[in-house]
Amino acid sequence: MRTPRGATSRSTRLYYDPGNGEVLDYTDGVRDIRRRRLRIIGDPETRYREDPIRMLRAVRFAAKLGFEIDPATRAPIARLAKLIENVPAARLFDEMLKLLMSGYSVACISQLRAEGLHHGVLPLLDVILEQPKGERFVMLSLARTDERARAGKRVAPGFLFAALLWHEVQAKWNARVAAGEHKMPALEAAIDQVLETQTEKLAIQRRFTSDMREIWTLQPRFERRTGQAPFRLLEHLRLRAGYDFLLIRCAAEEAPAELGEWWTRFIHGSEEQRAALMQEAGKTRSSAPSGEASTSARRRRRPRRRPAEAT
Repeated sequence: MRTPRGATSRSTRLYYDPGNGEVLDYTDGVRDIRRRRLRIIGDPETRYREDPIRMLRAVRFAAKLGFEIDPATRAPIARLAKLIENVPAARLFDEMLKLLMSGYSVACISQLRAEGLHHGVLPLLDVILEQPKGERFVMLSLARTDERARAGKRVAPGFLFAALLWHEVQAKWNARVAAGEHKMPALEAAIDQVLETQTEKLAIQRRFTSDMREIWTLQPRFERRTGQAPFRLLEHLRLRAGYDFLLIRCAAEEAPAELGEWWTRFIHGSEEQRAALMQEAGKTRSSAPSGEASTSARRRRRPRRRPAEAT
């Protein structure tokens, strides 16, 4: 990030003299590395006004490397944070993706909040993290994503954004159900509402929003553990993503731990084990309160066919 004094380039430059084997460092970049300090070249406010994304990059580099942001570099950030709102949505999405997939997203999010930049990156993030259950869910999701990224495993952007926006979807979903809407249509409408708001701000690509939608709509289907529903779910292309999402919900105590355990055994079980699990789920359902059991029975009951007359 350092350039020789008076140079116009904004990238880091170290020069090597092959004659005497010396490295020429005109901006004391090596000293900053040894001090574990991140410092922008030139006047920080001017640089941030030229490109507000630099504030996000300073946070990402500091969090990933474990560096301290130089006081002069940090000072204008809180005052200029509003400039992030003027960044084109496509650029903001790219930068957010780099941050979330860096392997250090938890540290980055914490640093963003400390610098007052979270509103410009994800307007809903502050609201989500102020809710105890929401913060636990988001941080668990990000921590598991960081583990995968540092282990060199694939990280799906759709899964990340599904986790970050889940509580907003859930809040709107619950409000619609409470107003008398049916469960699944209410969920679809809540998803449409959230995606319309966030995709406009973040320019989330359609291929990612499709993944997010499928992950969200799979969650109620995990509650169906009788009949052919579990087997149909096994054939779903997004089963793994939806199942991983369910496990995080269970870890955050948003869904019963028993539900996650049941699906873990069902997915990895043999035919005999799956049959036993479904029988167990059927008994649990039949032992539900009488009103719930009778409603379920009415939904399952089909008219009996009249026996064929003898010829």
